[in-house]
Amino acid sequence: MAETLKKGSRVTGAARDKLAADLKKKYDAGASIRALAEETGRSYGFVHRMLSESGVTLRGRGGATRGKKNQSS
Repeated sequence: MAETLKKGSRVTGAARDKLAADLKKKYDAGASIRALAEETGRSYGFVHRMLSESGVTLRGRGGATRGKKNQSS
């Protein structure tokens, strides 16, 4: 999606379905929600909601995770 949407404009009907499909395809290909929000000119929350509505399984947050500490007695 090359063109950015006018910030705050309402997206309904076929345009919303097309946007949701485009976002889903890009997210599944590895794009982050923040990158998609910046690309489309929409907020993080808007993109997150669109992905959720289109049935995408959202990825967990990145970064190092801590395992359980071994308790040696």
